[in-house]
Amino acid sequence: MLQQQTLNRSASFSGIGLHSGNRVSMTFLPAPANSGIRFRRMDLEGKPEIEARVENVAETNRSTTLAKGNTKVQTVEHVLAAFAGYGIDNAVIELDANEPPIADGSAREFCKLIQSAGIVPQNEKREPYTVTEPIELEMGETLMTLFPDDGFKITCTSADKLGRFTQFFSTDVTPKTWEQDLAHARTFCFYEEIEYLIKNGLIKGGSLENAVVIRDDAVLTTEPLRYAEEFVRHKMLDIVGDLSLLGRPLNGHLIAVKPSHSGNCELVRQIVAQISKPLRAARTFAPPPLRAGAGAESRARELPAEDGAMGIEEVMKMLPHRPPFLMVDRILKIDGNRIVGVKNVTMNENYFQGHFPGHPIMPGVLQLEAMAQVAGVLQLKILETPNLVAYFMAADHVKWRKPVFPGDVLVIEVELTKVRSKIGKAKGVCKVDGEIVSEAEVTFVLRDS
Repeated sequence: MLQQQTLNRSASFSGIGLHSGNRVSMTFLPAPANSGIRFRRMDLEGKPEIEARVENVAETNRSTTLAKGNTKVQTVEHVLAAFAGYGIDNAVIELDANEPPIADGSAREFCKLIQSAGIVPQNEKREPYTVTEPIELEMGETLMTLFPDDGFKITCTSADKLGRFTQFFSTDVTPKTWEQDLAHARTFCFYEEIEYLIKNGLIKGGSLENAVVIRDDAVLTTEPLRYAEEFVRHKMLDIVGDLSLLGRPLNGHLIAVKPSHSGNCELVRQIVAQISKPLRAARTFAPPPLRAGAGAESRARELPAEDGAMGIEEVMKMLPHRPPFLMVDRILKIDGNRIVGVKNVTMNENYFQGHFPGHPIMPGVLQLEAMAQVAGVLQLKILETPNLVAYFMAADHVKWRKPVFPGDVLVIEVELTKVRSKIGKAKGVCKVDGEIVSEAEVTFVLRDS
């Protein structure tokens, strides 16, 4: 499977949330390449979105919860597992409540939804990450080791604290085995846990219609078990969903004992750290590499001066910002209502001390600030009015697509779309090596300095 995939059309399903008990309608929608999987809260003002990425994980108590600002979606793992199992890279999941419907406690209904929508390839290539060296994790009773492998394989053992219903299963995860071996496994709990879960505000929508209950040696269910090892297979279903929070396909063999949502998500963080490790080393000790065929914008330092080009001294004459908050080092060119600026991202940036230790990434809001500063330069240049300051007022349609690391050359392209008196609106994109890493529409106002 070399190309990214999305849905062919939309498909909808309604039900109740397992933990919230809320009635919810859910719709799967196609999405552009490189946009990933994201949840859209239709019941909230502005219809905010949350990307299915590990950095947005807020809680892992009995389920995986994503949050961004005041927006939250809980129990996302079963829906995410369905998309990951079929190899779907890009989709939007619309919800009118804070939790997807639990359906029958498995991913069966979500698979039917995807099948009814259809799966289509996209032009852009998939970029799986192949584990380069083993990753080991121990959290409480959870033990996990991820080994390099050409495909994605899970070998899992599950059991409760008393060793009841200890089960083992192993499979390569492909679209075929996902649907056949894992997708129908239902969520389960032990009878003695129910009181605790209810007291903690969970399983408000739980019933034997959407979960299997184990009491002593008995299994309480409305139908026979779907697999002899249904409990461990459901744990593997959760793993498929949680590991998709990496944001890209994974090649590796995971051996897990008593997995948990907390352990799954922590493993994803360790995978992210492994991915960034060689990048950090290369970018710390060497200039950023040039890709074959990359556009001129990826070689910003080598570009000759064009009309409107400005060095840092002239930029600082136009902008009041100063280090560490000056987010543009050069202006490459100004062409009518378009401008191109450059920010050289170095390990010396003070925000890397806390964002994040051991895994430095340029904050998305600072990329947004870079767009606003470059847009301000353009409007000041057009108006030819000295002693004005560009104040950032608003940002719309903001998207952060890829992380920006130390050593990257951030190329900021801005087009002024509207000017009214001293208020301007502009469309901006930030690129690294010719690929868009963020984009937004910004509004700013010019005031006396």
